[in-house]
Amino acid sequence: MRRLVMALLDGDQAEAVGAALALRAAGIDNGRIIADGIEAAMGHLNAKCTLQQFNLLEIMLCGRAVTAVMKALFPAEAPLVPTQGTVVLAALEGDVHDLGKNIVRMILTVEGYRVVDCGKDCLLDHVIETVGREDAIMVGISGLISTVVPQVRRVRGMLDTAGLSAVQVMTGGAALKQVSAASLNVDFVAQTAFDGLHYLRAAAPGVGR
Repeated sequence: MRRLVMALLDGDQAEAVGAALALRAAGIDNGRIIADGIEAAMGHLNAKCTLQQFNLLEIMLCGRAVTAVMKALFPAEAPLVPTQGTVVLAALEGDVHDLGKNIVRMILTVEGYRVVDCGKDCLLDHVIETVGREDAIMVGISGLISTVVPQVRRVRGMLDTAGLSAVQVMTGGAALKQVSAASLNVDFVAQTAFDGLHYLRAAAPGVGR
């Protein structure tokens, strides 16, 4: 298992996939590989995020390695893990940056949440429609540029109008984490990729369990 953890932290996709498949060949089930391997590696990154001792490239490479391992362990047609609820993610119109969003998607997916990714440069109407259609418990908005702030401030009102007042609204990204939740009219502003997971666990404990 240590081989897998170290490969993930190094961002070595080939080594990580090889380690994961070797573990499975040895009779270790996917659940344990996720819990003791992938989640352990993510825990190391979480600690670094908390201590501000990480760099974005490190997280990106680890994220790609985790994605490669997950694809190897779970064929596209197979269910990943029991769902903990559905989360919709998006970068809004005008923002074509989605690295942070993709990292959050990976983290939530590994933790058992069903993630519907609207992508980048998304129209707000499409995001709200997706939240309703997918029966989401939370919508996460990523923003790297400050021009999306006015759009973010409209999310809560549009959800309320659509009868989706119970849906939590979380934001994150370089531009949005500089603004308070009250100012953005959202429930939570994530400072790191892992903050979203921590908040979601607290806001909707046991969903889907």
